[in-house]
Amino acid sequence: MAQSLYNRRKFVKNAALGTLTLGMLDPLRTSAQTIAEGKRVGIIGLDTSHSTAFTKVLNAPEASADFGGYKIVAAYPYGSKDIESSTKRIPGYIEEVKKYNVEIVDSIADLLKKVDVVLLETNDGRLHLEQAIQVLKSEKRLFIDKPIAASLSDAIAIFEASKKYKIPVFSASSLRHIKGIEKVDKSIVVGADTFSPAVLEKTHPDLFWYGIHGVETLYTVMGTGCKQVVRINNDSTDIVVGTWADGRVGTFRGTRTGKHDYGGTVYTQNGNIVLGPYGGYEPLLKDIVNYFETGSVPVTPEETIEIFAFMEAADESKRQGGAPVTIESVLKKARKA
Repeated sequence: MAQSLYNRRKFVKNAALGTLTLGMLDPLRTSAQTIAEGKRVGIIGLDTSHSTAFTKVLNAPEASADFGGYKIVAAYPYGSKDIESSTKRIPGYIEEVKKYNVEIVDSIADLLKKVDVVLLETNDGRLHLEQAIQVLKSEKRLFIDKPIAASLSDAIAIFEASKKYKIPVFSASSLRHIKGIEKVDKSIVVGADTFSPAVLEKTHPDLFWYGIHGVETLYTVMGTGCKQVVRINNDSTDIVVGTWADGRVGTFRGTRTGKHDYGGTVYTQNGNIVLGPYGGYEPLLKDIVNYFETGSVPVTPEETIEIFAFMEAADESKRQGGAPVTIESVLKKARKA
């Protein structure tokens, strides 16, 4: 009898140790078991630092309750095939996210079997339309990191697909939450100047690659309604002047020399507000989590499309030697493409 009791106790102990060991050897399995239904996040694209930054925040053991228990559980690494600054990051970022119990998968189709919502982080905007449609067909909510696309026509097509599949999507730069912006009452803004780096990438229109950060800051405080833009351009600097329908003027300065920084000045009826410094990724990540929870987008399709029309009009102004170009003209051309 005593021997039988001893054997049973030994069996229970060994089974418990085996389970513990399995959890230690396979932390992903243990982690996945604790993630609530609907909270499994997938990443498409490990060629941007945004992917690792979001993973570190969401998968941290002490993650804030603001992030609702969402955890990144799987990632498809690719990703640009021909932008060297992006492709060379992928091996290192794969190893980085693995430390946070993220499974690496071989295709977007495999990813979609394992997750509830998706962060489309691929740095190459040329791939976004094709990748986004795969996610939308699966009826999963989708955040698309900047740039939403590498052309205005693709940006429009993504939102058309969003309507077709009845899945709202949004795209945003974390510069929407630059420090100081919380003090801005848009109803009394009379104008604004913003600035950011505007390094170029030959595969994308000039401002789409990085200047978009400062342009989004401008739109965050000015709102939609720009009618025409004029661009001054040389090797080191871009200055884009936008005139809004109500007569307000907003400018964006993009830099390619000197120390890179982000900021601006907002002019209001009650005085000026200085923007900056950059406030990090977490405020944007809270917006994303709220969207995953509710389906409510913090940035409308109309605003994102106008932002890309603003940048496309700036490119056209450059091609025309600095001539004014209307937002309406580039939208009309893109919708015919």
